[in-house]
Amino acid sequence: MRIFFVVYFVFSLFTFTVNAQENGLFLSWKTNSTSNDSKHLLEHRVDPLDTVRIAIIGLGNRGQMALERLPKINGAKVVAISDIDSNKVDESCKRYFNDEQLSPPDLYYSADDWKNICQRDDIDLVYVCTHWELHTPIAVYAMEHDKHVAVEVPAALTIRECWQLVKTAEKTKKHCIQLENCMYDFFEISVHNMAKKGLFGELVHTEGAYIHDLRALNFSDTYYWNHWRLKRLQKTNGNTYPTHGLGPLAHILNIHRGDRMERLVSMSSNQFGLTRYAQQNLSQNQQWEGDQFLKGDMNLTLIKTHNGKTILLQHDVTSPRPYSRMFTLSGTNGFVQKYPKKALAFEPNAHRPLEENRMADSLLKYQPKPIKEIKDIAKQIGGHGGMDYIMDYRLIYCLRNGLPLDQDVYDAAEWSAIIELSKKSIDKKSKSVKIPDFTRGNWNVLNKVAYYLN
Repeated sequence: MRIFFVVYFVFSLFTFTVNAQENGLFLSWKTNSTSNDSKHLLEHRVDPLDTVRIAIIGLGNRGQMALERLPKINGAKVVAISDIDSNKVDESCKRYFNDEQLSPPDLYYSADDWKNICQRDDIDLVYVCTHWELHTPIAVYAMEHDKHVAVEVPAALTIRECWQLVKTAEKTKKHCIQLENCMYDFFEISVHNMAKKGLFGELVHTEGAYIHDLRALNFSDTYYWNHWRLKRLQKTNGNTYPTHGLGPLAHILNIHRGDRMERLVSMSSNQFGLTRYAQQNLSQNQQWEGDQFLKGDMNLTLIKTHNGKTILLQHDVTSPRPYSRMFTLSGTNGFVQKYPKKALAFEPNAHRPLEENRMADSLLKYQPKPIKEIKDIAKQIGGHGGMDYIMDYRLIYCLRNGLPLDQDVYDAAEWSAIIELSKKSIDKKSKSVKIPDFTRGNWNVLNKVAYYLN
């Protein structure tokens, strides 16, 4: 009888049920309690928020795009916006809040106003879209003032900042996620579901990248405020922007949900592209002093996981070549790649990819039902083809329903850590560098990544 009551109590406290077969990536979550007394924040839950009151800090390219999306998501309300460019603040208010049904947000203009915003008691989520150096300081300050945080990529620039995010989130029990959008692209999320179903067998090797010719934008006097992104290329080497390539792969490989990244080696080519571009396109009085940049044109970083999987990351923003995030998976039963040409291949004929129509049918079949239900509005509102909208929609949905977020603070720390670790490996002549376990031994408490539904 005692055993019966114990089993009944556990079952009533927490149950989750897997959705329909094609929707295995998304799980239904049912619980009678929103408390979380664990020291770690794996599948962390907080009380549901009927309305998520949001402050957006930074109104550059990413902040402007967020303003296009967030007010159109049910249950999201932008109550404050901030930027040191007063014109951007005023113009954003006029452009995005001209609907009579939308209350105009409070406007902030000072360089330190992000602190005043975080100190308010009528804000639930601070949405950080500033230049990279401010990402961690704002995120930490916001959590210390009882706010959840969504921070643009990368969330941190150093290992010290990564630990700051983790320790602050664990202490305050606030959500801190990185706004990594690429796992929500339609191709990637269907492939993720296929991998969960075992279609590729045991995954062995993966490849991701951020290859994007940003030379013109980096040298623009208006696109990146005060050339902040170009200055990063001047003073650091390695993979300075790893998360778009790594994020989808890390979730498919169940990183810190049954596996963990243990070590990496990194190597960069010399720098050629930026100096050449400056010499050919800028006048003499526009030349950057010395025309010297530490960032090599191509960075290659190879990661080994505890379970023996490998991840190859590439980063190149200075070469004249087509955009690519690679997104390649190789398993014991199949293969998939997105760039430069989409391909799916399975045993017993894996040496030949599926015909385009069969590949399209397979991707649609394994597109999770929750994504199918919102994909039309996602494509309409946009944001990199709709994946930005899905990212924001999922964030608001989980906050409103008291569910674990799709990404957590350990994702933010692990993926951002590649920036400093890749540089350290290069400085040591490409020697192996250990990757910290930001979960402190809890990386195998869970056995897979799951996106939850109410």
